[in-house]
Amino acid sequence: MKIAFTHNLKLTEAEEEAEFDTVETVDAIANALAAGGHEVEKIEVSGPASHLAARIEAFAPDLIFNTAEGRRGRAREAFYPALFEELNYPYTGSDAYVLTVTLDKWLTKCVVKEQGIDTPRARLVTARDLPSLEKLEGSLGVGVPAIVKPNYEGSSKGIGDDSVARDWRSLRALVEKTVKQYPAGVLIEEFIPGVDVTVPFVEGLGDEGVMMPVEYVIEAGARSKFNIYDYRLKNTAPEKVNVRCPAELPRDVLARLKAISKTAVRLLGMRDVGRIDFRLGDDGRIYFLEVNALPSLEPGASIFAASKREEGLSYVDTILQVVKSAGVRWGLQRAEAPKKKQSDKLRIGFTYNMKRVDSKAGNDTEAEYDGPETIDAIRTAIESLGYEVVPLEATSELPQRLADAKVDIVFNIAEGLSGRNREAQVPALCELIGIPYTGSDSATLALALDKALAKRILRQHGILTPEFQVFASGREKLHPTLLQKFPLIVKPNAEGSSKGISGSGVVDDEAGLRAAVTAIVEKYRQPALVEEYISGREFTVGLLGDKRPRILPPMEICFKDASKQRPVYDFEIKQEWEKHVYYECPAKLSPAELKTVERAARDTFMALDCRDVARIDLRMGKDGQVYVLEVNPLPGLTPDYSDLVLISTAAGITYRTLIGEILAGALKRLREKKREALPRPVDRERTDRVEKVDPIKPEAIS
Repeated sequence: MKIAFTHNLKLTEAEEEAEFDTVETVDAIANALAAGGHEVEKIEVSGPASHLAARIEAFAPDLIFNTAEGRRGRAREAFYPALFEELNYPYTGSDAYVLTVTLDKWLTKCVVKEQGIDTPRARLVTARDLPSLEKLEGSLGVGVPAIVKPNYEGSSKGIGDDSVARDWRSLRALVEKTVKQYPAGVLIEEFIPGVDVTVPFVEGLGDEGVMMPVEYVIEAGARSKFNIYDYRLKNTAPEKVNVRCPAELPRDVLARLKAISKTAVRLLGMRDVGRIDFRLGDDGRIYFLEVNALPSLEPGASIFAASKREEGLSYVDTILQVVKSAGVRWGLQRAEAPKKKQSDKLRIGFTYNMKRVDSKAGNDTEAEYDGPETIDAIRTAIESLGYEVVPLEATSELPQRLADAKVDIVFNIAEGLSGRNREAQVPALCELIGIPYTGSDSATLALALDKALAKRILRQHGILTPEFQVFASGREKLHPTLLQKFPLIVKPNAEGSSKGISGSGVVDDEAGLRAAVTAIVEKYRQPALVEEYISGREFTVGLLGDKRPRILPPMEICFKDASKQRPVYDFEIKQEWEKHVYYECPAKLSPAELKTVERAARDTFMALDCRDVARIDLRMGKDGQVYVLEVNPLPGLTPDYSDLVLISTAAGITYRTLIGEILAGALKRLREKKREALPRPVDRERTDRVEKVDPIKPEAIS
């Protein structure tokens, strides 16, 4: 093909030419194109557009290979693709619209944030905002430290150690200075301590064009105070930086980076070649920074490190792949059938029990199981985090299916099939096979499902819980303590999802109690729990994490019918909760009340050795005492319905993030398992000493 290679030539070290191509890069690209058998015409785009158009028309190329950045304006990168389209010439790279959006860092962040992608909090400030800078601290929405950067520049222009402000006073001065230098707009962004990572994109390579994440390795003596890959390192000391591919990061982090990048590429409409930049926080979170849809193509750039490592391609081969991608899109070349490639994604087994009975009709036999919409929502959330999901329904065939699935970890919501240990069945199976899984272990799940056993453990830890007694038949003698506690409530001892709990289960005398117990025992084939009825406000608290769980804001269940003197958050109410209750989250509590509720939830979580996720149900008596009603270490995750999901939403946690936080515990255990499997280094000195000891002689034994 005849290829016109349009570019800006870098002639000086001035900052305004930082994004332009050096002579060496221009020659490398031109030579690569020629090596592919193409006729190449190098066209430097400086000067009047009419001259550029005339040169292109005179050469009449089949394709334009474009790296031109433009010199001025917020849409400068889009100018040349727009001109090529007007002249009706095919070209490489993203179109004018995409280049306009991606050059605007603020707009790009807004777009990706709408899709649930984490990005540092930020605020765009222009010259028009300068008069209101005195009010910055109260209206910014971004805390300090903060980094200030030009909004419409690339190649880290305007970014260095002095771009980070640690207090409001220095931030105001820094913003004013930077806006005067870049009046089109500057971005004030939450500064994330961590490291910079980039994910290259070359259409037709990798996974939907997304390749292995690349890490910037900066020589120790050249690192900036804030560890930023800044203008100095990119332009005046590039020899101090090496690219490492793949980045030395945990496998799950690499997978998440690629998944987020795929979403960004599709969302923004990038074509042929590009780069997605991230900041990996010291806290392990991944933050999207920006997209470069017109990346530098100098030899040694991250794009070529990734293509060489992942595809075994040389610099020339990678440049020709960009040409090939554009040629296929414009109909200049025929597309080849995609090669099947083994996925490098982490395989996550998703265990569940599918609900096939409508609980709203009053049949509670499968009340604890999950409907297809919940199962699909969780699967979609896990896949969006960059993992491959293997659905595994927890039937009697699960042991063989799980053994054959070759999954790395299990995301478990399965309730089990029968018995008071049913919730522990899948975790115990995972433990037997040696597969890490989400949530509490089998011992905790078995204990928590048995309400009486759980309450005994809570009492041993000094945690308040209503007085209780277990009845196996209804004929047992009522304990004297409970005789003084009427009204009492009767419920199945080992059920979840409020199965068997109803307002009619609240009884005022012994005759009513024995009738209620008999009904429970006969229907659910298990003992009944008789418990002191606590009159007062009802709360549920979600917790996430392990050793030091994160306590989410308490949610109060408020009953709409004020005439009910003994309201119960029962099975019937949960089926049509909109009619009967409303939720307040965070609950309206005084600081002292909040502290008491949170302490009870935390202590309960720790007493039962819960991990990853749990929900604690409590009631606050009229005397202000907080009683733990029960513990659910396997809480429901139905979007817009389950209590934990409602709490998370109120706390600003998206559904996708909630699933990710639950998953994080199992991923950590997987990493620990792999570390333990590594061979330990041999202590040579100790080995030598052992070898020098004389063997014991038989006669010495006696």
